Amino acid sequence: MPIMRRILIELRVSLIATLSLAVILCGIYPVFIWAIAQGCFPGKANGSLVVIDGMIRGSSLLSQNFAGARYFHPRPSAAGAGYDAASSGGSNLGPTSRKLVDAIQRRVTDYRRENNLRAGVLVPADAVTCSASGLDPHISLRNALLQASRVARARGLSESDVRSQIEICSEGRDLGIFGEPRVNVVTLNMALDNRVR
Repeated sequence: MPIMRRILIELRVSLIATLSLAVILCGIYPVFIWAIAQGCFPGKANGSLVVIDGMIRGSSLLSQNFAGARYFHPRPSAAGAGYDAASSGGSNLGPTSRKLVDAIQRRVTDYRRENNLRAGVLVPADAVTCSASGLDPHISLRNALLQASRVARARGLSESDVRSQIEICSEGRDLGIFGEPRVNVVTLNMALDNRVR
């Protein structure tokens, strides 16, 4: 077989294989996965959006900068200027970094002052350290319970009502064994806002 004919046959086979894979992997497979996601868990497939009164208020997967005494505060964020989903990421500061040590000491002091904590009360690590993404919406149960008194006073609610809401919004370990029990700050704060209306 002449070499030119062999090249043309190989070229034809390569083009057919490339086009077939493009149709399968760039068309059929994504549509198939999209259809399964929309059919089985549409809320998660569409970003786990929190909708209140017909308005999208956020996503339960992304933290927001809740400030003020009436809100539970999320973990600190190093994402962009803070809680910037377009600049997700941590600070990349290591344990020997003076900048990190100073920032944590400042956050511990601020946390104690905001929540009226005595000097002997331990501040949860997640209250003063950033998550790897800078957008983690979860805090530990201990962190939430230490903030409950401040939030209750600011909202004019009883502390037991706020603690009850923490319990309602708390999540257990994944599959019953992975991680720690936690609270989603976004859903907790929005539940409290919605309750006041």
